[in-house]
Amino acid sequence: MYPIDLLSPSHLFSNVLSVLNSVQLLSRKEAPGAQPTPADFEVNLQTNTGFLPEKPIPRLPEAYSAWEDALTRAQEVLILGENITEDNIKSRVDGELWRSQMRELPVISINDLKTDKQLLRRAHKVLAFLVHFYVHSIPDQTAGSVLIPRSLATPLLEVSSILRMAPVLTFADTVLWNWDLVNPELPVTIENMRFGVELFSGTEDERNFWFGNAKVEMLGVEMLHLINEYHSLPNVSDFASVCKINRLLTRLVAIIKRVEETLLSMRDLVDPSTFYWQVRPWFNGSASGSSSPTWIFEDGPDASTLDLSGPSAGQSSVMHALDIFLDVDFKLNQRRYPAPSESNKRSDLGFMERMRRYMPGAHRDYLSHLANSSRPLRELAKSTPAVKESYNAAVSAIRKFRDSHIRIACLYVVSMARSTAIPVGCPVFAMMQRLERQQKRTGHSTGTGGNELSLLLKSNRDATARAALKI
Repeated sequence: MYPIDLLSPSHLFSNVLSVLNSVQLLSRKEAPGAQPTPADFEVNLQTNTGFLPEKPIPRLPEAYSAWEDALTRAQEVLILGENITEDNIKSRVDGELWRSQMRELPVISINDLKTDKQLLRRAHKVLAFLVHFYVHSIPDQTAGSVLIPRSLATPLLEVSSILRMAPVLTFADTVLWNWDLVNPELPVTIENMRFGVELFSGTEDERNFWFGNAKVEMLGVEMLHLINEYHSLPNVSDFASVCKINRLLTRLVAIIKRVEETLLSMRDLVDPSTFYWQVRPWFNGSASGSSSPTWIFEDGPDASTLDLSGPSAGQSSVMHALDIFLDVDFKLNQRRYPAPSESNKRSDLGFMERMRRYMPGAHRDYLSHLANSSRPLRELAKSTPAVKESYNAAVSAIRKFRDSHIRIACLYVVSMARSTAIPVGCPVFAMMQRLERQQKRTGHSTGTGGNELSLLLKSNRDATARAALKI
């Protein structure tokens, strides 16, 4: 049951009048003819999994057991190369043996996977995890380059091409495709799903981090239903339709508040220090920072032509769908009030659009479909006074969510990057010294997607606020 705001008699009368005026002034905006359904874009509303697949992704067939076995072994023996001290002989030997085995593997053809989307997803996930394990388990690594062996590079590039997504670890690999069922006999619900099937650090903090992101995705399914209901209305200008839209937006506000609560609950489940020092470094892609090496794909294209930043919550398709629905202008293309600040203009304005290239191609197509709607919600709210208040409430809710996101980012990234609590002799002390030098040079902390985090999050929050309409 969703809360419904009660209007005063005067406000109710005013709204009724504005609706009647809208009916007369607006051309009749009827639903277009036959349109693609969310299912056409691999968005699963019937099973209420949204951008997650309908079922858990199965293991690869026996012909690909070398990849699966390598991933199992990596999770057992590999640790961050940054954490390997000179006297940690066992970790050095285990790591080099594993990496040498990766270099000696043959290039396995993906022909047997091409007709099965679930197996292609599994192949992308396994290979991307292997590449990140390979790169980040190398000890004594300084900025330069690292060669990704053809045994991993070739199939990852091929699978990525078919799925139309980046050949690197992504949000899809770590969240959308990283779960199974607690009880296979029961339906797919958040209570019956176990997230973090594959982990880098093996910590519960990492598992809880993925679980928190997954809860947002599952709550987002309700948002996708609302967006679909709006676009399925026969028309949006009569009295009944406007009332329906207001009810949809009221429900949307309630869902966004639950998403914000889920985000804030991460503080009780994920330790900032563990996340920053033991989990987050595994996410880095090619040249993600001053101390991160450039990747070279053996027998592959120049890395500068590929998207290789690594996973980021900015790759969540459900949050992009919400921003498109509300018409949030991250690139500052539209003239809105108040004008962008100078710090807004200095932020990475193309970040959100670039993050879409890390999504599965079908999900990116869905977002393009939403963006090309013949009945954009913000334009409707501008021309229909009775919808403005409800629309602005939704914008306010997502702005408040982004305020909370800034606080979480400060806790888990910015404050940890500035921390001086790591003692000399700790395995991560050398890494911290390098990060401190990077901080002094750039003056900014970077997010897992390689962006200047503080500027970016504030710019996105302010862009959201500018979507609100004057009453």
